[in-house]
Amino acid sequence: MAIYHFPDTLFLAGCGNMAGPMLTRWLECGLDPARVTVYRPSAAPVADGVRVTAQWPESLPDGTMVLLGMKPYQLGDVARHITSIDGSDFRLVSILAGTGMQSLRANFPHFDNIVRVMPNTPVGVGQGVCALYADERTSAAVRDEVQALMQPLGLAEWIADEGQFNLVTALSGCGPAYVFRFIDALAGAAARLGLPADQAARLALATVRGASTLAISADVAPGVLADRVASPGGMTRQGLNVLDKDEHLLNLLTETLRAARDRGEEMEKEV
Repeated sequence: MAIYHFPDTLFLAGCGNMAGPMLTRWLECGLDPARVTVYRPSAAPVADGVRVTAQWPESLPDGTMVLLGMKPYQLGDVARHITSIDGSDFRLVSILAGTGMQSLRANFPHFDNIVRVMPNTPVGVGQGVCALYADERTSAAVRDEVQALMQPLGLAEWIADEGQFNLVTALSGCGPAYVFRFIDALAGAAARLGLPADQAARLALATVRGASTLAISADVAPGVLADRVASPGGMTRQGLNVLDKDEHLLNLLTETLRAARDRGEEMEKEV
């Protein structure tokens, strides 16, 4: 069983659709709930043993890891409250989409250690992707702490150029939605051609799960695996010819990622 390293104190500003599954996974992997405080206006409970408050705390222990898990438009108001909390050397982790380091620095001018993280929804089952970025003001020790915190969630990779962060978000952050849509379309196409819809859905899910597992364990690229399955003149090759014609699938996904990336850049300007 893996041994994970968690911060002594973790404070979550918000615990919604992304921060919630992250916290659930951390607790499953051994995070002591007594170390966690969650601020949410509703004060609705999140997990046994986790303190939830509808009031901003007056103080937090030095070195607390603070996770921004609310909506991006709430940044200014939340920053005003967090910067008034007594304590020092807080580590700030932001999972806010479309909110760049420049904006975070402007809202938290006295925080040296800030890390941007873009997780995706499979983090809740430990199969997620977390893209991380920090600038030169963030210490190497804090980078290591944040890396360790993301380890139970899946793959954690640092992005060297923040200018690529929205593209990475489009790929791995938005990517699960595109995969879900593909699975749905694969099943829908089979149903349209005559299979019972429930059977088509089961077969599509199992096919994608098996193919993904094989691709992860293989020592060659997924494109090579595709060609290995596709015998000349066979059924698979005939289908691939449709996807590959004029780079149709590649062009479609390029436009998909471009649209998501561009929206991220627009959101940064709005923030």
